[in-house]
Amino acid sequence: MAVFHTPVMVKEVIRSLHCRVGAIYVDGTVGGGGHAEAILLSTAPDGLLIGIDADGDALRETEKRLAPFGKRKILVKGNFADMNAILAERNIGKVDGILLDLGVSSHQLDTTERGFSFSMDAPLDMRMDSSWGNSAYDLIQTLPGEELERIIRDYGEERMARRIARSIVESRNHSPIRTTADLASLVVRMFPHKAGRQRIHPATRTFQALRIAVNDELACLARALTDGVKRLKPGGRFSVISFHSLEDRIVKNAFRAGEKGCICPPDLPLCACGLKPTLKVLTRKPETPGEAEIHDNPRSRSAKLRTAERI
Repeated sequence: MAVFHTPVMVKEVIRSLHCRVGAIYVDGTVGGGGHAEAILLSTAPDGLLIGIDADGDALRETEKRLAPFGKRKILVKGNFADMNAILAERNIGKVDGILLDLGVSSHQLDTTERGFSFSMDAPLDMRMDSSWGNSAYDLIQTLPGEELERIIRDYGEERMARRIARSIVESRNHSPIRTTADLASLVVRMFPHKAGRQRIHPATRTFQALRIAVNDELACLARALTDGVKRLKPGGRFSVISFHSLEDRIVKNAFRAGEKGCICPPDLPLCACGLKPTLKVLTRKPETPGEAEIHDNPRSRSAKLRTAERI
């Protein structure tokens, strides 16, 4: 049977969350249930897990995988940015730990019709929740060139953003860019002499940028970090696995800001903001997968795990 999604750094996650009997944990990106299953096993016999995911396929798979745990798990279709409301609706107050495993699941990458990967020709979709919001096709066809350039530059960290955006606009004026292959081939043409020598495919950063924009990923992450910290009990842990520098930077800065507290200018003799530290950063440098895991699961190679504890 094909694996729905291979969770990364499972042992490291369980250790980082300090999983224990009877505790309450939130898995904000429950995926295929790999991390969730490990959390439930580590908190037996009476730990509770709230699993959230925007992807209906992921929730159906997780329901099957976690069926033996009965009422010890609550699965919710939604965005982890709405964690505060999701917990409030179920009369759950403070929790002992929160996990976010960011990025795209193995299932999403490998399911052709989801349109996340340029390795298989498919409609340009890229929505985590395929029933809601604008697809990548909608953005490609309707956004002004300047906005496409900003998205590709800021979210993809792509130096060729202006050329790619201009090419998209010129191309769509003649014929719609409907599929992943259409877009990938257009981007490759912007790298005529370098495409064969690049470490990653020339379209990688553009596809990443569009996926982030389609799902509003960075704004959702920032909101989840802010609300999640407030939901943690003293001593509760917040662990985040990121897969690219934009996400990792947001997590690192949020954790450091929580540890610092005060936001007054350094030259102010006394604190005027009154903000107190709320976090203790437990990972000065992010944890990364070991060589064995990278060998078994090459997609884990860019994973970074950061953890902070509520004080």
